[in-house]
Formats: sequence, structure tokens, C-alpha cells
Amino acid sequence: MPLYLSLHQAPGLSVEEIAGNAPEVAQQVHASFRQLYVNTETGFIVSVYEADGAKAVEEEFERIGFPFDAIHEIDFTQNSAELAEMVAQADRV
Repeated sequence: MPLYLSLHQAPGLSVEEIAGNAPEVAQQVHASFRQLYVNTETGFIVSVYEADGAKAVEEEFERIGFPFDAIHEIDFTQNSAELAEMVAQADRV
């Protein structure tokens, strides 16, 4: 199932408010929550969801009542071990 990255702005959002939304997020009705990155000082939020499509992620945010600025499909991921392997392969060429 595809991954989607969403961008949000919520200045002043606290960890306590995030915890208050957790039960709704955990229901995962239209899309499955995977990861959250937040800068509580600036209100910059990035979340990662798994879903059948961007529309499902949008419906999930509407259900939760959490506004979003953008939703993007992720078509490539790489962790640090995979990056190191890519570099090692390039060095062998």
C-alpha cells in the first residue's frame, strides 16, 4: 500500500494536544498512521500515512478534524544502511 507524507502548520500545538488527538488517530478509519514529526515551537508538522490513495488520507484528516496544507505520495524511501550500500556500489563502479 502506498505511503503519503502530509504537511501541516499548527503554531502553538502542544504535546498534550497531540496526545488528546491520539485516540481518534489510532482508529485509522480511512488511512493508517505510520509516523509523526513535530516542531512544537514553530508548529511545523509532517505525518506519514499508508493508504489506498491521497483522497483516503484527506478523508482521514477531515474525520479527525485536523487541517493539512499538502499531501504527497512517497514513491521512494531510503534509510541510512541503504544509503551506505548505494554509496558502496557506486564506489565499486
